[in-house]
Amino acid sequence: MMHSAETVKRHLVVFGAGYVGGALARRALAEGWRVTALTRNPTKAEELKAAGCAVVTAELASQAWWDAPELRAGAERVAVTVASGGGGVAGYRRSYVEGLASVVAWGRRLVKRGADGGEKGICGHLIYTSSTSVYPQDGGGLVTESAEVGGEAETTQALVEAEQIAATWPGRAATVLRLAGIYGPERTYLVDQVRGGEVAGRADFHLNLIHRDDILSGMEAVWSAGEPGGAGVFNLADDGAATKGEVVAWLAARLGVTAPRFTGAPAGGRRMVTPDRIIDAGRAKAFLGWRPTHPSYREGYAQIMKTAIQA
Repeated sequence: MMHSAETVKRHLVVFGAGYVGGALARRALAEGWRVTALTRNPTKAEELKAAGCAVVTAELASQAWWDAPELRAGAERVAVTVASGGGGVAGYRRSYVEGLASVVAWGRRLVKRGADGGEKGICGHLIYTSSTSVYPQDGGGLVTESAEVGGEAETTQALVEAEQIAATWPGRAATVLRLAGIYGPERTYLVDQVRGGEVAGRADFHLNLIHRDDILSGMEAVWSAGEPGGAGVFNLADDGAATKGEVVAWLAARLGVTAPRFTGAPAGGRRMVTPDRIIDAGRAKAFLGWRPTHPSYREGYAQIMKTAIQA
């Protein structure tokens, strides 16, 4: 498969095109980019093809996709938006640690092929979407990118290791975006809990959120800033700094239901309640000029609630 220099330059590769990655792919297509998406899910693959993506169906942690014709020339923009896909610690390590290692090895292969006088590929700017769960801080304080990361949980250790691997990307630049709790269109988990009368966690703990579309604008800000402005690590969270009790009370009022009880227990699939802290996104604002268009849960849930109330 041959591509002109111009189409290769305007080529985005999305590894793990799920909730965030799929939306990124569709937005890029609408803006005239050529998009290649890698997914292990056959159903998702068909959806992405129908949207206009070139699709490679494979496990990210494998090497099976390295020789796919769609990926041979590399890409100007690379996004790793993979999710764990279940499977506990083993699933985390396969998706994040082994997955990132495979992406970095693919990038090194692109660079080496050019250095050896072969067909030179583009090894562009990589963004890896990590999580603010790498932070162990508790007690309601403000958490910036300079805060210590890590913890006893093996899943957290896997996320930290994946970030370290992403930083070794051999291309133009590498950026890690630590995302707060993701919500947006079709994400009604908290709304469903409120409607059901029981909410996981604690009312007095802060709930750090980031709308899916504000993640996409953050990624665009990173790529537009380029190197060195868009390199490094950035937190992405809204300006809400609200407690979970505040958010839940607001949702209950708009649903017209009685305020639910809080279990004090972790959400399903989690080993512990998310620590109480406020994730600070000031660095992204200062270095990237990024601003969330959904600065709090009120703006973010407005559209979601229209659908939820009708359900």
